[in-house]
Amino acid sequence: MRYIVDRIEGGVAVLERDDLAFEDVPLSELPEGTAQHDCLEYEGGAWRIDRERTEERKRTIAEKMWNLFS
Repeated sequence: MRYIVDRIEGGVAVLERDDLAFEDVPLSELPEGTAQHDCLEYEGGAWRIDRERTEERKRTIAEKMWNLFS
């Protein structure tokens, strides 16, 4: 399943799932360096940061912001 880090509150990451539901996960269970807006995948009992998807989302959002405010 895929997730996006919506926010980090103390030692808990609030993740938004693909189905738009939210889930709280202790930050200690996520890969080191996990940050707000990172895209995560959970497979086989392990978390992984999807860096390619994260960068693509950042580019898409930056383009939308540029178009909105240009």
